[in-house]
Amino acid sequence: MSAQIRVLVVDDSALVRKVITDLLESDPLIKVVGTAENGEVAIRLTEKLNPDVITMDIEMPVLDGLTALKRIIATNPKPVIMMSIYTQHGAEETFKALEYGAVDFIPKPSSIMSMSVGEVAEQLRTKVKSVYKSRVGVADMQARARTGAAVAPGVQEKKPANQQIRSFDRKSSSSRIVGIGTSTGGPAALMQVFSSLPDNFPSTVLVVQHMPEGFTKAFAERLNMLSRLRVKEAEDMDPIEPGRGYVAPGNMHIGVEEKNNKRYVRVFNSDKVSGHRPSIDVMFNSLASTAGKDVVAVIMTGMGKDGADGIVRVKEAGGRTIAQNEGTSIVYGMNRVAVEMGGVDDVVPLSEIPKKIVEYI
Repeated sequence: MSAQIRVLVVDDSALVRKVITDLLESDPLIKVVGTAENGEVAIRLTEKLNPDVITMDIEMPVLDGLTALKRIIATNPKPVIMMSIYTQHGAEETFKALEYGAVDFIPKPSSIMSMSVGEVAEQLRTKVKSVYKSRVGVADMQARARTGAAVAPGVQEKKPANQQIRSFDRKSSSSRIVGIGTSTGGPAALMQVFSSLPDNFPSTVLVVQHMPEGFTKAFAERLNMLSRLRVKEAEDMDPIEPGRGYVAPGNMHIGVEEKNNKRYVRVFNSDKVSGHRPSIDVMFNSLASTAGKDVVAVIMTGMGKDGADGIVRVKEAGGRTIAQNEGTSIVYGMNRVAVEMGGVDDVVPLSEIPKKIVEYI
């Protein structure tokens, strides 16, 4: 990467703008070309400066971040990373932003939970560089904004089932367990997958999404709102049953245990694996050991290689494996490594993942 990545920083706090600018510019490949104190200024500077990436606060005077994001995506789309505060409201607004076309989010330096300032800074710089290189284009962001905008305000209504995906009978049950691993770009991709799974889905879906502690509960609630599955943040000894979805809590691993011929989710705290907690490798390895050929493992957009070793183990155990393709991935990283290691049966676009899961179930 020869040229510097040009970033616009948007936040109503002068101190936060300065902190984010300093964190970003500590990387010689990144240059902050402008700052904005509200959404209205952000829209003007996006037109004037044509930045490569935008970091966007949500709560701002004059024009808030969500409204500014929607206008930028509609008229002059750029990769937007939301800067999110650690509150229930802040998390809910963040996931609305992802539906409106933002590519990812990161906690603001003022709302760090289990992450150090150094970890936040590293994530911010890495995500800026990753989304800058993303192959996911303008049309994809605008399509998500169009479909997401119709859903976000109506929290009681679930998206209509995809008519191209077969539905199951009311009493359907399957011994299969679905495990999905995602990282950068994953929240929006997972919302699309969960909203497309059909009625009476006969299996449990486990999710490891690299996400800070404090955001996973709100994310699970968002998936529950969009999906026909009953989705929640995983708790230790949750049952593996038809139509359930469990999201790994931030800063905790998840796996599966069989006891008295029944399977349960295990939630536990141990060392990071592949640099992460929760780790996709931990979940996939547990599924391979416990459920073997009954596993459908899916690896999607994200930086690094977490999940690649685990998905190989799932395939070796007789399970079926799916990877999101490069063209629809915000970051073709973990899924690329998994494919290169020979751990993947099917490489498909994001829109085809729900159909492929149903086919294997």
